[in-house]
Amino acid sequence: MPAPLIEPVARLIESFARLPGIGPKTAQRLTFHLLRAPEVEARNLAAALVAVRDEVVFCERCFNISDAPLCSICRDPGRDTSRLCVVEEPLDVLAIERTGEFRGLYHVLNGAISPIDGIGPERLRIRELLARADEARRAGRPFTEVILATNPTLEGEATAMYLAERLEATVESITRIARGIPVGGDLEYADEITLIRSLQGRRAV
Repeated sequence: MPAPLIEPVARLIESFARLPGIGPKTAQRLTFHLLRAPEVEARNLAAALVAVRDEVVFCERCFNISDAPLCSICRDPGRDTSRLCVVEEPLDVLAIERTGEFRGLYHVLNGAISPIDGIGPERLRIRELLARADEARRAGRPFTEVILATNPTLEGEATAMYLAERLEATVESITRIARGIPVGGDLEYADEITLIRSLQGRRAV
């Protein structure tokens, strides 16, 4: 019969296992890595976790992560305030920013509509998005383009359709990010929906 784990070790394994994408085996490996690591590494990790909870907030305007009431993007006077990109999560903002192609503003929904999981529009930051678009229109500066950059999943598609219906009266143009075969991908490995989207989104060369 295996010896029971001591309580602090068992508690840390359980905490790691509750994180997304980490199963019991990975949680155990992470825990025992920290036990073997230099003390400063474990203490730095603990300090970083505390700092994330104490110092990081959500932007009051776009709901991206921030260290102030407004995030660095919303505070940047050089951004194009006429264009808005709607994404599901703060990580999506980072992904788009890495491209350097978009210089407008963002709105983070913090999820996608998923009835099967009990997530309706009221659970997301959709009300704030609609209010933001309406406020811009009433101020005489309506968004010239709202880019719906939700993920190409059933939930992301449903969310994009829902938003398009409710934004069409308050913004000038609503667009959807293109979907298709990734660079370096092979057609034979693409699923049917991806191929359909690729054919529908074809363009002249």
